[in-house]
Amino acid sequence: MSHTAQPARWLPFVVLGIGLTAVSFGAIFARLAQAEQVSSLAVATWRLGLAAIIITPVALMQSHRELARLSRRQLGLALAAGLFLALHFATWISSLEYTSVASSTALVTTNPLWIGLASFLIFRERPTRMMLGGIALSFAGSLFIFWSDSQSASAGSQPMLGNLLALVGSWCFSAYLLIGRRLRAGLGLPAYIWLAYGAAALFLFAASGAGGAELFALSGPAWLLLLAMALGPQLLGHTAYNWSLRYVSATFVAVVTLGEPVVSALLAFLIFSEGFAPLQFVGFSLLLSGIYLAAKGERS
Repeated sequence: MSHTAQPARWLPFVVLGIGLTAVSFGAIFARLAQAEQVSSLAVATWRLGLAAIIITPVALMQSHRELARLSRRQLGLALAAGLFLALHFATWISSLEYTSVASSTALVTTNPLWIGLASFLIFRERPTRMMLGGIALSFAGSLFIFWSDSQSASAGSQPMLGNLLALVGSWCFSAYLLIGRRLRAGLGLPAYIWLAYGAAALFLFAASGAGGAELFALSGPAWLLLLAMALGPQLLGHTAYNWSLRYVSATFVAVVTLGEPVVSALLAFLIFSEGFAPLQFVGFSLLLSGIYLAAKGERS
């Protein structure tokens, strides 16, 4: 019986670090693409559309038999997962027009809380004390962020709307993960990613067409930014997380993903000179501590 060679012990941690850095550039690339007059809907559409196009040959070569055997239920789940993934990116990327990168990325990464709550409300799983503590801390942190942003709102800015859109993005991503887990149980990674990204891209292309979003008359730098989003945060970042799950615990990966708002906020400070208000920093710290506790307390 042959065993696949285990990678060096340090390798999954390096891969996770690369994945975290790639994912953290998502908000930065989105903000830069918006500065190139690309609408938020077009940014979301091309992030997933280009990723789906790039993954197509890999999925067809490695998973053509799996894809040919798809049941109606699997197709239905793939469409549902794609719809929530499309809504996640449409709302979260839109949030970056109105609020800071730090607030947006902190609030959009709250999905461990919502998954914990959904597990209790839908599946009747009793939350652990750690999960309850995490929810309380994160709720307090969110209130601090909303309060800080409402105090610092300048004329014409709408940070509260941006924060709300980021939260809606987190709810949609939680629904995507809950549906995706059921679909992923019977599908290999390339087939699953291709179905989820492809379905999400189709919904976003339809929404862009209905909303009149410009998808093709874009500048050269805009196309480069959109391609970088598809290759970096979408494909490299999420693939690195998925690969690492074979060698480290899901809880550890969930905790590593909490670095995204920290790295994104640091990049936003360096690139856009976005600083922290004192109350925002308190909220940010409480929120991340709460998500950390919730991720540790989430039952497998």
